[in-house]
Amino acid sequence: MAYSGSDRIESAVPEQSAGGRRYPDFIIGGAPKCGTTSLHFILDQHDDIAIPHDEVHFFDADDPVSHPDFLRVDHDRLVWWSACPEADENLAWYAGRFDQHGAGWIGEDSTTYLMSEVAPARIHAIVPDVKLIFMLRHPVERAYSQYWHLVKTARTTASFEQALIRFPQILLGSGYATGLRRFYDQFGRDQVKVCLFEDFRNDNQACVDEVTAFIGAPKMQIDLEKTWFNKTKYPASLRLQRAANVVGGPLVRRKYRNHMETETAQPNRVRNKLHYWWFKHVNARLMTADRPLPMSDETRAYLEQHLSARNAGLSELLGRDLRSVWQGIAC
Repeated sequence: MAYSGSDRIESAVPEQSAGGRRYPDFIIGGAPKCGTTSLHFILDQHDDIAIPHDEVHFFDADDPVSHPDFLRVDHDRLVWWSACPEADENLAWYAGRFDQHGAGWIGEDSTTYLMSEVAPARIHAIVPDVKLIFMLRHPVERAYSQYWHLVKTARTTASFEQALIRFPQILLGSGYATGLRRFYDQFGRDQVKVCLFEDFRNDNQACVDEVTAFIGAPKMQIDLEKTWFNKTKYPASLRLQRAANVVGGPLVRRKYRNHMETETAQPNRVRNKLHYWWFKHVNARLMTADRPLPMSDETRAYLEQHLSARNAGLSELLGRDLRSVWQGIAC
């Protein structure tokens, strides 16, 4: 990352803090599989910006739709993580994600907030002045990409059509209009920035310039060779991958169930080693294809109709005719 002398601007460093704790100045709140990882990676190269490596997922950690892996049933007893911001212990955990960063601007990347019904009010209660960034993508392509992410991370053994029924987050994650309205109602439009994945892909520098200007940070020149951080691989054999996921799924879920462990908790070394072994030595050998299997025409037709309805009014909401960008989507 490099600055040009004329690009660097003087701006006040924001401070989102309460009770001596540092909270994020901006949040990349979704949607999943819309280029948020690449945006995260680029912004983290900025001299004045720092973002925790992992997604934080604090304000919706108790949502079984967004995070089914975070909850479990132990002898008919529900075990879950509290995301209630009123609890000081919870806030201490949340603030702990950022206290190691001394940058002028601190960000958070939690891509499920956009589809969460509870996250907007919880975020506003803790960081009412935070800037919110959302990236949107063709709803059908986003849903299909999320399915392949579930396959890659051993979370499903289902076909795409079966997964649409079993995993409500696939469709909810592509219903942008309702989520954006919740955040507009809570924060107002001045604190919300919406970027399209398609624009980011075509001109990532322009998109990043808009984002840095939005959060008030100095302009940055991005390294084009480091733009696409999260390049996806797909299974060479879906049948073999789905069979392997029968074994790999429990290993993955056990790790995610400890999402909000405190630093004093003893790490489960066996669990972590098994998780590492699965992705390093098993999954890496299965995920070797550059492209996914094509979606059936019948499924695509259904999704175009259904996701057009879920996003009714989105073009008007954003002040842009999205039909010219998202083929087959009338919103």
